[in-house]
Amino acid sequence: MRFTELGLASGGSLNLEGLPDSITLMITKNAKRCPMTLLLGLLLGLQPGLRAQQDPGEGKWIALFNGQNLDGWIPKIRYHPIGENFGNTFRVEDGLLKVGYDPQAYPEFKETFGHLFFEKPYTHYRLRAEYRFVGDQVKGGPGWAFRNSGLMLHGESPETMEVDQDFPASIEVQLLGGDGENKRSTGNICTPGTHMVIEGKLTKQHCVNSSSETYHGDQWVQIEVEVRGHESLKCVMEGVTIFTLTHPVLDPSDPHSSKLIDANGGEARLSGGSISIQSESHPVEFRRIELQPLSVE
Repeated sequence: MRFTELGLASGGSLNLEGLPDSITLMITKNAKRCPMTLLLGLLLGLQPGLRAQQDPGEGKWIALFNGQNLDGWIPKIRYHPIGENFGNTFRVEDGLLKVGYDPQAYPEFKETFGHLFFEKPYTHYRLRAEYRFVGDQVKGGPGWAFRNSGLMLHGESPETMEVDQDFPASIEVQLLGGDGENKRSTGNICTPGTHMVIEGKLTKQHCVNSSSETYHGDQWVQIEVEVRGHESLKCVMEGVTIFTLTHPVLDPSDPHSSKLIDANGGEARLSGGSISIQSESHPVEFRRIELQPLSVE
């Protein structure tokens, strides 16, 4: 595959064509220019084009989780090497993809955040997931992680994550459950190592709440996300759009994201990447994770 097919700027300079002025200003102030010297394999999670991986047309729904095993998924758990499913954190039982924390492996959580990556990156798609929270949070889990998981989109490749890295650079669609009393939206957007544009303005706020309802208890909840490359990301629940963002980019002021920008030939725009689910200290179950490829307009 040629670098031009990946949408990289020649000579390693920043490719800012088509970006909003707010993002262009932010990148030019912070990002470094560098030659493209790292291995092409490091780019898999962040390629702007991803043309070889993109399914043509608006296709049928594809079951990313097959209901039987973790075929096609790659674990990366903090403090452990890629591919090691520490403590059997991610497992399939009774046809469900479960995120669990056995006491022998997790007497305390100790910020051992984990992610389960689908093996193939995408750029344009609809992603639909059905999830529910069960049981109790692990001892030592952060307060904010109570009934908390997420869909990490436009993410980096698990191969580029450092062994002690907590979260992949990505756009996170939070999956949150209520405490039985208080309001708590789900489908919020968080930006580990990234920034996004909301209503035409670049925001550096880490998490922005959606307009969703609160979902208490262990009920099954469905969320759908429509992703169209660098242009937009839209979250929908019960037929209602609860969040829309545009023009996601890597944050050049973040040390790890800066390395990813360098490895990507100076390109900060996020036009595609990995899809992963989280382990953040509260047991969560998924009974469906499916994707519909969309045409690239």
